Amino acid sequence: MQLRPTLALAGLLVLALSSCAANGGMENAAQPQTQINISAATSLHEPFEQLAQEFREQHPEILLSDISYDGSSTLATQILAGAPTDVFASADEPNMDAVQEAGLATTASIFATNTLVIAVPHGNPGNINELADLAKGTTVLCAPEVPCGSAAKKLLDLAGVQVEAASLEQNVGTVLVKVATGEADAGLVYRTEIANEPTVESIIPPDAHKVVNSYPISVVDNASDDEQEVAKREAAEVFVDYVLSEHGQQVMSEYGFGSPSTSAQLKTEQK
Repeated sequence: MQLRPTLALAGLLVLALSSCAANGGMENAAQPQTQINISAATSLHEPFEQLAQEFREQHPEILLSDISYDGSSTLATQILAGAPTDVFASADEPNMDAVQEAGLATTASIFATNTLVIAVPHGNPGNINELADLAKGTTVLCAPEVPCGSAAKKLLDLAGVQVEAASLEQNVGTVLVKVATGEADAGLVYRTEIANEPTVESIIPPDAHKVVNSYPISVVDNASDDEQEVAKREAAEVFVDYVLSEHGQQVMSEYGFGSPSTSAQLKTEQK
């Protein structure tokens, strides 16, 4: 059966338009996402997971890989060795300084602060009540080269306490696990680590407010003019801005982190 000429032409026109629309849709669907990799301190796990989920929903054009969490010194070493990283969020400034001095990071911004508490298993079986008691019991600390370990040393020095640690860990999460499981009588961890940890209790040392860790965040930049690398830097900047935004700061606060102004105030007091 043959269609009348006018109907045939109309049918061909519809098919042509449908084909164009389909091809256009395929081209739009095939638009590649810009993938970025983020390395963040272990203590940032909970707030960054929330921020990352929200970011993915709001920025479908950016493919945010699973965030790599570890001790800041470990992450800095990996970045210096060439690990693919587009954003670095450190738990202290010295490790960020190392990356910047190597020419691999742009200007960093402080986005959060944290302080230490004494963590003990539920019920405090070791009867730990103050920093001096850490010298008597089985105590676990972060290694001195990682931010929580450096802060622990400063806090113990302020109190005039010397501790022979049962073990020195590479991130604060491991310290918390050993305390929670009863492997240690106590440990020094960030206050944010125990906010939602029912198996652990905390004791706030008197001078805790004098030892504040500042958390800087920066885009990691290899200074390449390659189109793909430029796109990755721009996408990384979008994530950094999201963390620094009013909403990002609210999320950090909800997880117990202090504001950047806390760091600035302490530095002013120390002058």
